Amino acid sequence: MQKIINQAQRFVRDEDGVTAIEYGLIAALIAVVIVGAVTTVGTKLNLIFTTIGNDL
Repeated sequence: MQKIINQAQRFVRDEDGVTAIEYGLIAALIAVVIVGAVTTVGTKLNLIFTTIGNDL
């Protein structure tokens, strides 16, 4: 029984998995921001090139 309690206590104190999840969430958030920025810039560039093409 003591062995099970020791393993449970070690599992609760182990923070490696939590850290990996946090890094994963940060990476996902950064990816969402990058996708949003690229989409916005791409739309604006498309509008600019369309305007230039029409003027020519």
